[in-house]
Amino acid sequence: MHRVIGERPFDETPFSADAARSIYRDMVRARRFDERALALQRRGWMSGYPPFEGQEASQVAAAHAMADDDWLLPTYRSNAMQIARGVPMSDILLFRRGHPEFRSDHDAPTFPQAVPIATQIPHAAGVGMAANYRDADHGVLCYLGDGATSEGDFHEGLNFAGVFDAPTVFFCENNGWAISLPRERQTASDTIAQKAEAYGFDGVQVDGNDPLAVYETVAAGLERARDGEPVLVESLTYRQGAHTTSDDPSRYREDDPDLPEWRTRDPVERFEEYLREAGVVDDAFVETVREDADAELDRAVEEAEAAEDEDPADVFDHVYADLPAELRRQKESVVSAADPDASE
Repeated sequence: MHRVIGERPFDETPFSADAARSIYRDMVRARRFDERALALQRRGWMSGYPPFEGQEASQVAAAHAMADDDWLLPTYRSNAMQIARGVPMSDILLFRRGHPEFRSDHDAPTFPQAVPIATQIPHAAGVGMAANYRDADHGVLCYLGDGATSEGDFHEGLNFAGVFDAPTVFFCENNGWAISLPRERQTASDTIAQKAEAYGFDGVQVDGNDPLAVYETVAAGLERARDGEPVLVESLTYRQGAHTTSDDPSRYREDDPDLPEWRTRDPVERFEEYLREAGVVDDAFVETVREDADAELDRAVEEAEAAEDEDPADVFDHVYADLPAELRRQKESVVSAADPDASE
């Protein structure tokens, strides 16, 4: 286990200026999306939303570290990863408005968001095992939060991955809080990364607000995973806002957390300053990136608003080949409430 924290001079990194600008561009896109989505929810445009402000560097860099054919298993808070992987913003907005998750074509293999905590972890181990059975050479990246490590699915999924050498990286964003529960109330372990040792593979910590460090750590982890060595990455970041729009963090969290500045500082501002000092970006580039992100969001909102409403009765389909009697009654009730004149 090793720990990567802090920044290096840009010319001492293996990154090209174009690669760094691409990461920065997606971080800005993700931040603008988060701000717009939060504003839309507050005006009743959608029922709920899980903000990820402060976690853009961690998520975007991890997504950039993946190969095109690597599989991503996301959760409800990993929207920045999905955006960076090419999932249209309009699809994510529509999902929050009750529509099916994927309405548009996108190339990157991505599972649906897992909303129940940790249920995607055994799935990720299984996807990795399936790759082995098929002699495929792609990796799997499973996103989870620190709260997921307190669920049984975490232990079962990592145990299967270790026993069966699944080509899976478990990417844990430790943002300090599982709703209102701080990390020190989650586990007595000094780190989350060290939990990997119990399952026979390595864990590593990384400064989650340094996108270049995250990229290198996740890319190295995926390379090892493809060779049959799963990896647990603990990305140390901080949740700047609420757990969801129904949460009030002021009830349980102080304004000045007992965490180092490198972990709590705004990652978009930090990376922009770093790139400016290295001469990689300037005012014109930054302004263009922001304008492009806002224009993309305008189009995404327009597309979402133009989408036809879904039939509420569809929620009963595609679960059972033959709908049980109780669910048939429930479906009839939903149909009648939506259209009293409708008949089965």
